[in-house]
Amino acid sequence: MKIGKVSIPSNLLLGPMAGVTDGAFRKICRQFGLEMSFTEMVSAKGLVYGDKGSHELLSIGEEEHPVGVQIFGSDPDFMARAAVILQERIQYEVLDINMGCPTPKIVKNGDGSKLMTDLPGAQSIVDRVVKVSQKPVTVKIRTGWDETTDYLGFAKGMEAAGAQMITVHGRTRDQMYSGKADWEKIRAVKQALKIPVVGNGDIFTLQEALEKKAFSGVDGIMIARGAQGNPWLIREIVTYFATGEMLPPPTSREIYDVIMTHMALIVEEKGEYRGMVEMRKHISWYIKGMKNAALVRNEINRSRNFEEMHRSLVQLLDIG
Repeated sequence: MKIGKVSIPSNLLLGPMAGVTDGAFRKICRQFGLEMSFTEMVSAKGLVYGDKGSHELLSIGEEEHPVGVQIFGSDPDFMARAAVILQERIQYEVLDINMGCPTPKIVKNGDGSKLMTDLPGAQSIVDRVVKVSQKPVTVKIRTGWDETTDYLGFAKGMEAAGAQMITVHGRTRDQMYSGKADWEKIRAVKQALKIPVVGNGDIFTLQEALEKKAFSGVDGIMIARGAQGNPWLIREIVTYFATGEMLPPPTSREIYDVIMTHMALIVEEKGEYRGMVEMRKHISWYIKGMKNAALVRNEINRSRNFEEMHRSLVQLLDIG
């Protein structure tokens, strides 16, 4: 699959997740064969106003390319200004516009998936950003604000405005993350557009990736929550698409080793205290389903530093 001149041989992308896909997480995924990821979504207004937190989200390592930056907002002028700021300050290959985030704090300002209720406004954003961007502009959408949304018309509108790829999460905003992703609608978008279409939603196993890609005919698939605590899924998908080989699940020792690598990366990026706090959720995902997982979660949530966190992992998971 290609986005402009960016080639992604595996046709696999890692989706942006607020509070999850920071630099440490993206680097872990790269170690498992990931070829393309996106930053956490960044506020266009935050970039324009020089918000420190917004700029911190854009720390991209040399080993992360190609990488996409995702911005959100509903004001065409701010979105275009943010695009200019980005290409003046950092290196990236794709600029993605978020029109799918369902969270109340985002949609209450008219951003994210709320834009799916305003096709002319959404088209104006894409048109303005495309005109100033030196990078391919893509859009991530849902299958609508609710079931009444003309999602096909919206997707066609994004293509007409200049988007070079569309990613479709197979849920409406009303669904949030409940229910099942509707891959029938994702398939309909693929059949309706000429630009590449990426499908997203409910890909937690290799089998689900294979079935959904074959059913929908999409150019690529995007995993998000399926990679939380399970970067091995990336390796499974990339390996199978390349060779047809099915890999075994990781051992407890392999999971432990990746946790320790993740810890080191997050401390380097954010410092020990902040890294420890944010690492708690990642460890919970890594050890889900393992022996003593509940005890480990309780212990790591009480840990005051990484040494205590590490001791809990070794003792309760019986790593040795």
